[in-house]
Amino acid sequence: MFSHVMLGVKDVARATDFYDGLMTLLGHRSYIREEGWAAWRPADSDRPLVIVSKPFDGGPASPGNGQMLAFNAASRALVDSAHGYALSHGGKDEGAPGPRPQYHPDYYGAYFRDPDGNKLCVVCHEAG
Repeated sequence: MFSHVMLGVKDVARATDFYDGLMTLLGHRSYIREEGWAAWRPADSDRPLVIVSKPFDGGPASPGNGQMLAFNAASRALVDSAHGYALSHGGKDEGAPGPRPQYHPDYYGAYFRDPDGNKLCVVCHEAG
């Protein structure tokens, strides 16, 4: 469905460090590292990409209100690990790992913000 998602960041090096660990934990791999931006992709395909970059218009990076990027996790334990990783690497809690039956009976997710304030979710859709 998606080719890529780009998140605006203030400090590309800091964002790259944060996302390197998170993407590795979730089983994704580094794709591109260039001046001013970095990208990751799934271990088994070329797309979709997750990209961090300073905004191309030169304006300040700022998170959107109501925007969120959600990553699939293969297990509930991985959701827990990703949330813990994020909080120990400059992320801010937006919702501890746990079931969210209001979405569907097997939904287990965690919510946090990256160091630039972009809202992220890691979710497992499998029965626990």
